[in-house]
Amino acid sequence: MRGDEDTDVGRLIIKGPDQPGVVAAVSGALSRAGANIVSLDQFSSDPEGGRFFQRTEFHLPNLQVRRAELEDVIAEEVGAKFGLHCTMLEVKRRKRTAIMVSKLDHCLMDLLWRHRRGELAIDVTMVISNHPDLSEEVRRFGIPFFHVPVAKGAKPEAEREQMKLLKGNVDLVVLARYMQILSGDFLEELAVPIINIHHSFLPAFMGASPYQRAKERGVKLIGATAHYVTEDLDEGPIIEQDVIRVSHAMSTKALQRFGADVERQVLARAVGWHAEDRVLRDGNSTVVF
Repeated sequence: MRGDEDTDVGRLIIKGPDQPGVVAAVSGALSRAGANIVSLDQFSSDPEGGRFFQRTEFHLPNLQVRRAELEDVIAEEVGAKFGLHCTMLEVKRRKRTAIMVSKLDHCLMDLLWRHRRGELAIDVTMVISNHPDLSEEVRRFGIPFFHVPVAKGAKPEAEREQMKLLKGNVDLVVLARYMQILSGDFLEELAVPIINIHHSFLPAFMGASPYQRAKERGVKLIGATAHYVTEDLDEGPIIEQDVIRVSHAMSTKALQRFGADVERQVLARAVGWHAEDRVLRDGNSTVVF
């Protein structure tokens, strides 16, 4: 939903132990409040003793005014009664998003174009880079660009500058080929979801020149993985993946070009799904509705 269609549309996210009566309780609470359910997705990891996940969108007139009252009802009739974690959101409130990038521009520019066209339910508030190269391209979109260099041995100082820009100002950070590792202290202090794009279907060919290494190994598939960032490098919960078939006849440059296409698409889907609250974390895995 976009624009005026978002008015008075709410989203209810529920996670916790699966048990009989949860769906009926949610539907009943919304119905008694006068809400009309417009979509509902649910998943149980096991019908006996499993984990339950549900994403519900509903329309409720004067939602902004009545939200607090409805949240209290859901907390009592669903959360407390069944031991579930319940989160209510207003669809019209887009996630404030910062994009971090180094020198490669393909993922960044794709996100900015989609953002401009209204294809992503986010508000891009800033772009942060450890290099100045992409400043003019970003500013053409009317988005603030901040150059925060990361000198060798001075990463803590750079992260403090980044934190001044980000903390309290964003709901999501997207690493659009940001070629720096974020420290555990940075992740803990910022405390918002961070999505990264990895240039491989699986964490293979890590480090420098991945496509050259893939060419040398004669790979037949190249792909990309979008995942949440954790302290364990490239080991966070996976949101989306895709691959494309390649040939031994392709040059390294051709592999890079095809790989960039996959990276753009995978990252855009991951960001879009997160922005619409379709990605529910389950330990080190995800449920994507």
